[in-house]
Amino acid sequence: MLEAVIQMYVETAEPAGSRTVSRRYELGVSAATIRNTMSDLEEKGYLFHPHTSAGRIPTDKAYRSYVDALVAVAPLAAPLRDRLTEQITAGGSAIEAILRRAAQSLGVLTQELGVALGPQIDNSILQRLELVRLSAERVLVVLTLSGGTIRTIFVEARGEIADSALAEVAGMLNQRLAGLSLREIRQTLGSRLRDSACSEGGAHELLNIFVQEGEQLFDVGAGDGEEGVVLGQASVLADQPEFSTGESMRRLLELTDTRQHLAQVLKGRSAQPGITISIGNEHADPRLERFTVVTAEYHAGDLTGVIGVIGPTRMPYEKVITLVHHTSRLLTELLD
Repeated sequence: MLEAVIQMYVETAEPAGSRTVSRRYELGVSAATIRNTMSDLEEKGYLFHPHTSAGRIPTDKAYRSYVDALVAVAPLAAPLRDRLTEQITAGGSAIEAILRRAAQSLGVLTQELGVALGPQIDNSILQRLELVRLSAERVLVVLTLSGGTIRTIFVEARGEIADSALAEVAGMLNQRLAGLSLREIRQTLGSRLRDSACSEGGAHELLNIFVQEGEQLFDVGAGDGEEGVVLGQASVLADQPEFSTGESMRRLLELTDTRQHLAQVLKGRSAQPGITISIGNEHADPRLERFTVVTAEYHAGDLTGVIGVIGPTRMPYEKVITLVHHTSRLLTELLD
């Protein structure tokens, strides 16, 4: 019964009534039984009853139950698979260009807003760390990561630090941190350096900076800022009833304008395998309370990124999940 109501509302954007459900679906029960069952579902928080309509609309709780229990990832039909492959591979081979085409293509095929986050390097392994003096009180930290990736960090020291102190701290950091991922370093840096003893003047002060600010200093993954977020065309949502008013469209534009916020939302999904779905009020941020976010991670070597869509909670979940899943696999094939 719940599946029938959800499918009808997704297709029509109109509240589902018992008689309409009875006519459209062969459920083997009377309209009166359907009406009573819908009332029971409403009492349990799965449906709600707009005061202007005799029909009922699914709640976020209903969509969650539907996604968890009733929706499965199905193989993508050959025509759609070929179309998606052609669109994503047509053009330059730069990662950003591929992600932009993927987000746009996914948005058009799902009629939602396609989103992507560039590869994160949280899982990259630190191979070597160098400290380079830029001025009396400023040090450049050069991180050499697995796969040949280089990242740099600026550290502001308090007072001049001797070259011997730089060498001692660099040696200690390499001894304690080399072979760890950036994520592991951020999570355990304090405990790994807590018992360190320095002999050179100024080394202790510099080491303390890494202990106190390590979580921020080693947060250097690509895509962490708003520049890492790639969006499809928001215009594909314009025809959906949820965005027919100025207020609802304003909410959408506010969401897409704050790309740094979106980057944080997507970054939290980069370490989650498979499909990740968050619906309506499950989001901590009220700006997302009317949206569903469906994403999957992709791999580029030892790096991971995120591809998916954002749309209203009323979305064709089975189709969206299938397309997001296939797109993530296709991106991995192209980039891994």
